Amino acid sequence: MIFPIGDDNIQGGHKPMLTYTFLAMNIMVFLAEMFVFNANIDQFFDDFAVVPAEILRGEDMHTLLTSMFLHGGVMHLAGNMLFLWVFADNIEAIIGPAKFLLFYLAGGIVGSLVHIAFNLGSVIPSLGASGAISAVLGAYLIMFPKSRIKVLFFIKIIYVSALMFLGFWILQQLFSGFASIGPETAQTGGTAWWAHIGGFAFGLVCGIYFRKSNFSYKTLV
Repeated sequence: MIFPIGDDNIQGGHKPMLTYTFLAMNIMVFLAEMFVFNANIDQFFDDFAVVPAEILRGEDMHTLLTSMFLHGGVMHLAGNMLFLWVFADNIEAIIGPAKFLLFYLAGGIVGSLVHIAFNLGSVIPSLGASGAISAVLGAYLIMFPKSRIKVLFFIKIIYVSALMFLGFWILQQLFSGFASIGPETAQTGGTAWWAHIGGFAFGLVCGIYFRKSNFSYKTLV
């Protein structure tokens, strides 16, 4: 198993308080899922997760926002929060909390819309912060391509460049995304690969803008 557990943090800039706030919000909502709404969890997900067929009918549009704070299990939550914790702080430190808020939420919405585009008839609820976090990964790749990512590789800690780690990550998503295309996907559900891909592409575009407009090239490592 391969997990990112740290990176090169930039010096100075804004404190990543919004990143920590998103971490706390996701954890608190998941605890509510487990202990408050567990008895009616299917209805809870129907009400607050993205259902592509409903969005296409113009219904429950609020779920484009609420779905990115829901998670389907402990491992789903843990994986997303680990990536958020490792990669988001540097971006928020550079662009500031106001821009980061808009960027993060827009990334989640774009990810959901791309997922919907590839699952037009689906009535399976889609939930999770993956689209927003994938946008963070895309922006990180552009802004900090040479940053060292500390990776737990089975029982050994190694360091790889962000370019290598995130390049390999998006290739995995693309492979899985194209492999998932088919009418059966809309009926059986599974990982929302195209939300990952859509969010990442959005992050790449935003990363180019952030890199050009917010700080000097010397800050980028």
